[in-house]
Amino acid sequence: MSGGGCPKFRNDHGVPEICIGVREFKCIGASPPHDHPHLYINMGEADSILCLYCATRFRFDPRLTPFDANPPDSFFADHNAA
Repeated sequence: MSGGGCPKFRNDHGVPEICIGVREFKCIGASPPHDHPHLYINMGEADSILCLYCATRFRFDPRLTPFDANPPDSFFADHNAA
């Protein structure tokens, strides 16, 4: 998966950890217009990784699909993407 088509995740509730079903993704911080630069993150083989901008910890959960997250509203559907 490349940086261009990665799922995006947000942390509107300020939770310390979000579980996701992918190892390559973008963290946007909070929903626009309060987002930070959309940071491409690749966990590699690690089980978790910290966003350098907002300090949200993302944990890989193989039971989730690429468009699922826990908390559930953490997946960001960018309807304005080209």
